[in-house]
Amino acid sequence: EVVRDNKDNCVTVCNMENFDPLGIHTGDSIVIAPSQTLSNSEYFKLRATALKVVRHLGVIGECNIQYALHPESERYCIIEVNARLSRSSALASKATGYPLAYVATKLALGKDLVMVRNSVTQTTTACFEPSLDYIVAKVPRWDLKKFNRVSDSLGSSMKSVGEVMAIGRTFEEVIQKALRMVSPGLSGFNSELLTKASMRYPGDEHLDDMLKNPTSMRVFAIARALEKGYTIDKLHS
Repeated sequence: EVVRDNKDNCVTVCNMENFDPLGIHTGDSIVIAPSQTLSNSEYFKLRATALKVVRHLGVIGECNIQYALHPESERYCIIEVNARLSRSSALASKATGYPLAYVATKLALGKDLVMVRNSVTQTTTACFEPSLDYIVAKVPRWDLKKFNRVSDSLGSSMKSVGEVMAIGRTFEEVIQKALRMVSPGLSGFNSELLTKASMRYPGDEHLDDMLKNPTSMRVFAIARALEKGYTIDKLHS
């Protein structure tokens, strides 16, 4: 998430990382902020590129850029540039305490980032970049089981009907909190929801297929695989 004013001041407000790889709509992916697997080199390369793009396009206000990054070669592609507020912007605002919509409106009226006061902190200007000492997770919610003939597979078209946000000190904590909020009655990251009769679980013999092919239940398939003794390397492959 990048903000730029009419005096060419630019700040990056939040960087987020999709749990799922390229090919799955961001709205259907678990999103973590700030990013957890990027090296310093990768992070600063993407940040510098974002600032160059926003300045080149002449965006005044808020903008978000989505990348696809190769995990080994540092090769990256820009998937899209949204010169507007989006669902990701709402998540970034809540996660960082930086009021993106408020700031973008002020910039559209001709003010610059130094003039605009952060309406949340009341002490800093909008020119300060937030720094997080906690982790935020966004987990989508689906209601696909209500429709008998709808495919449960996830792809480039968004199927989720809502999402929850969890804040904590560790990745494990925020995932546990978010999953309990998504599915009331669920105790956390385990396979109990997957193996319910209403979920039509095909059995452990199809577990590898559920891990390879993304569905709304894949995070619980990962939990089932760990319960069955899968190693991290096997899950990754």
